[in-house]
Amino acid sequence: MSFGFLGIQFGFALQGGFMSRIFQTLGASESEIPLLWIAAPLTGLLVQPIIGYMSDRTWSPRWGRRKPYFLIGAVLSSLALFFVPHSPVLWVAAGFLWILDASINISMEPFRALVADKLSEEQRSYGFIVQTLIIGIGTWIASNLPWFISKMGISDAASAGVLPMSVKIAFAIGALVFLLSILWTVFKTSEYPPDDMQAFEKMKKEKNNFFKDILENIGSMPTTMKKLGLIQFFSWFAFFTMWSMANPALTEHVFETPIPVVEEYDMGNTEALLIFDIANTKFQKSSNLVGSYMGIYGLSSMLFAFILTLYTAKKRINRKLVHLGSLCLGGIGFILMNFIPSPEWLALCFGLIGFAWGSILSMPYAMLSSSVEPDKMGVVMGIFNMFIVIPQIIAALGGINFLYKLLGEGAINAMTVAGISLILAGLSNLFITNKHAISYQEI
Repeated sequence: MSFGFLGIQFGFALQGGFMSRIFQTLGASESEIPLLWIAAPLTGLLVQPIIGYMSDRTWSPRWGRRKPYFLIGAVLSSLALFFVPHSPVLWVAAGFLWILDASINISMEPFRALVADKLSEEQRSYGFIVQTLIIGIGTWIASNLPWFISKMGISDAASAGVLPMSVKIAFAIGALVFLLSILWTVFKTSEYPPDDMQAFEKMKKEKNNFFKDILENIGSMPTTMKKLGLIQFFSWFAFFTMWSMANPALTEHVFETPIPVVEEYDMGNTEALLIFDIANTKFQKSSNLVGSYMGIYGLSSMLFAFILTLYTAKKRINRKLVHLGSLCLGGIGFILMNFIPSPEWLALCFGLIGFAWGSILSMPYAMLSSSVEPDKMGVVMGIFNMFIVIPQIIAALGGINFLYKLLGEGAINAMTVAGISLILAGLSNLFITNKHAISYQEI
């Protein structure tokens, strides 16, 4: 049921780990990068509630309720993944990011609802944690692809404004894995039909005003969902900051190999061109390593999920305290990046961040699903994801640049802002008081 998330996470990890590198290679400055990322949250804001709403009202005896959306998203995502590293100019790359993120959202939102559809309430923490386990595997493998391909002898060198072949091959592999893993879930997973088909058909006819229904569901949002929304706001502000700013921050501050600026070199001079090529290759290689270290957060989130999978199979957990502690550990990992003496310490930083990531992908959804009516699961999951995209939009429109520059000009200060935001997210768990959401008797 969750195997398709391996492919989704290949796409998500390649996007999160390497889109800023693509933007930098095509000439974007550090201050421009967050705004170039705005396509991602904007598409999520528009697409996820629509897809959730539509999938709640879809049923096919052959294809089910959620699976048609997996398949459409997979095809579009795979095409975007393949072509994005071949972008000739910055605006083309930004356009492909828009297509890629919209397509990933088409696939991802119904996957969340599928777990809630197919599992009883007692099994949902377990189900979302298993999903997180698969996501962690995908994150780690995909984040290491450019580094691994480079180690196989594929060149990291490239002329100004062109992505190395190692990156192009990595994205092509990601496109293939995305498509094949989604196809596996589509053809190997069955879905339950609506309990009362006549009531389902009547509901589709009576409630067919999308905007009215969305506004009604927002207006009747459970109190627990609103409190979880605050946690999500700070959590996703932090991770959007990481995805957009980690590559410029870490290549500059930790690896001391900032991207060379073409305008500072006389490209008609052979010696200057050689110096540029050397500096650019160093940047591309350290960018590979940044992606590789970022993959560690997938690995530690996998460990987090594995431990919780074993535990929740037999005993109850306090979701609130697990989430609080995990987010605070991730915040410490971000803050440490400003003080580490050598790149090897990034393994510790991203390891701590992985505990936060593993918790973000499971605990909020497990708590939320205990507060939602089953026939509204898709649309509510879509609305809940508004709490994911709104902070990212704020971050992209200047939130990151404004906050990190309060601490200094260096891009590494963006990682400190991410750490503070994640700790605030952790402390916001103290507002959760619904005992049913906090802890449910597991399997």
